[in-house]
Amino acid sequence: MGKPTGFMEFTRNAAPYRDADVRLLDFREIYTEHDETRLTTQGARCMDCGVPFCQSNEGCPVYNLIPEWNDLVYHGQWREALERLHKTNNFPEFTGRVCPAPCEGACVLGITDPAVTIKNIEMAIIDRGFAEGWVVPNPPTERSGKRVAIVGSGPAGLAAADQLNKVGHTVTVYERADRIGGLLMYGIPNMKLEKEAVVDRRINLLREEGVEFVSGIEVGDGSNGSLDAAALIGENDAVLLATGATVPRDLPIPGRELNGVHFAMEFLTANTRSLLDSRHADSAYISAKGKHVIVIGGGDTGTDCIGTSLRHGCKSLVNFELFPQPPASRAPDNPWPTWPKIFRTDYGHEEAASQFGNDPRVYSISSTEFVDDGEGNICAVRTVDVAFKNGRFENIPGSEREWPADLIFLAMGFLGPEHPVSDRLGLNYDERSNYQAEYGSYRTNVENVFAAGDCRRGQSLVVRAINEGREAAREIDRYLMGSTQLP
Repeated sequence: MGKPTGFMEFTRNAAPYRDADVRLLDFREIYTEHDETRLTTQGARCMDCGVPFCQSNEGCPVYNLIPEWNDLVYHGQWREALERLHKTNNFPEFTGRVCPAPCEGACVLGITDPAVTIKNIEMAIIDRGFAEGWVVPNPPTERSGKRVAIVGSGPAGLAAADQLNKVGHTVTVYERADRIGGLLMYGIPNMKLEKEAVVDRRINLLREEGVEFVSGIEVGDGSNGSLDAAALIGENDAVLLATGATVPRDLPIPGRELNGVHFAMEFLTANTRSLLDSRHADSAYISAKGKHVIVIGGGDTGTDCIGTSLRHGCKSLVNFELFPQPPASRAPDNPWPTWPKIFRTDYGHEEAASQFGNDPRVYSISSTEFVDDGEGNICAVRTVDVAFKNGRFENIPGSEREWPADLIFLAMGFLGPEHPVSDRLGLNYDERSNYQAEYGSYRTNVENVFAAGDCRRGQSLVVRAINEGREAAREIDRYLMGSTQLP
């Protein structure tokens, strides 16, 4: 521990985002350049605590060696810090940008003071590693002769591919979209995670190391040009399903069929694809320019809809949230080191306040009807305020309102995976329609077929998907070889 009194001497000083008014003018990443002085000072705040909860399952699902690389950054040993970081995390450039940082919620310092800026330090380590040329292709020296097919190129699929390739298996990743990356490519907008500079960079590295990627192909029953999922079993020694939880939660109220009501992922995916294809010159996206926009549902996806709509130049923006506003600090039933369920202002909320003068969120509100303009288009949404009592929501009489709306984005989470692949293979499902595969073994009821990530556990974090991909790779290697040295 380099600075035993650092946590008493230095206050938390997180890296700022670019100015809201400036970053709204583009789709470049919202982050500022790394400040080495700030980062070393923040690394000094790490306490060398007896039990580092930050790297426990409650804090970091991939068990990052956080105190070690905090200390190495404090001492200016950046390359050694990168080596520690890559021991547990295949893609720290992704988690350092988009992870909500449960590690900081579990930081021991956070019991009495603001937590260490762990996420900032993680991102800075990997960015420096790429800038210095320390991150280079490292293909295996020998091949095992075993073939593994992975369906889905999101964080779970990519992590598994990376691990299995490291031990010499021949890995092919199949992706139905036109670009590799899954959630990382089309589910998270460019201003949070740049595609060409960050996502493609890592995918190209995996390709140079020997991982094969096949995009633009649906895996299903073999009809309509799709690849027969059953055939994959015969052609490979193991198959991993990492298809994500892509079935969105709907809002089946009157008027749901009106033009202008979209699932959030329809909006976000089309925007990013058009941005990458033509910098929006093709107009092949849902434009919010000059429109009254309402986002229904909070969370990261709702915030991403806010940030994207603002960049289009929307006329107004409101964000509905069914639940009450969270408290400013932990409630008695939300103790450390669990994830702090507190009020936060994310990048999109800050941008909306900068653009329109106020936070866009409206809490304890339920949508009851989408209003038709007479020509099949949305023109308004009717709502009622609600109170959460005895475990259920109750409408508050006399609180009905009507809000102008040209576009509605439904960002209320996801119900589970789609089933074309799993139905073809005869997989069992759990009570939530996820692929049934026991945690730890990741084996489905079908011989040599494994499942990992959101399609197995349900909607969760990128870092949890990476963890499941790593662990599934370990079990696939054990299945193929009889033993494994993968962590």
